[in-house]
Amino acid sequence: MNEKKELFASIRSGIDRILAASGSLERKLEGITTLLANEIEYYDWVGFYLVEDADKEELVLGPFIGAETEHVRIPFGKGICGQAASSGETIIIQDMSKVTNYLSCATDVISKIVVPIFSDGKIVGELDIDSHEPGPFSWDDREILEYICKRLSGEWIPASDTV
Repeated sequence: MNEKKELFASIRSGIDRILAASGSLERKLEGITTLLANEIEYYDWVGFYLVEDADKEELVLGPFIGAETEHVRIPFGKGICGQAASSGETIIIQDMSKVTNYLSCATDVISKIVVPIFSDGKIVGELDIDSHEPGPFSWDDREILEYICKRLSGEWIPASDTV
């Protein structure tokens, strides 16, 4: 097993422990951001954007680790995060200089991966990773991040159950 596969197997175990523990969704998201930011050196900004109100079609910044961002609210369709929310698909950009619909947070962001999170067939959030390195994201990155988002989908309480 190569070094990256071993790292991602360890991260998968860590994610499983975080999600199995009792605690709020926010605490679990914080644990995941910390784990990813600490374990993967080219994950320079790790954060979650959440859909607080499905009728608004807007992402709201949740727990994150990395440089502060002015983009605390992102409409669906705007920027890479908004595009991932609109399309419901993972988006990987290995070279941000080739992208025109990007909400620039920092000049040192060179690449990005955004993975939507669904619950009951509706987008409820997404995991956003920025890197200062060109082209760092592999199939292994996509696989582990999609695994995390799929596991997180079971953590959301449908809005109809909270009333």
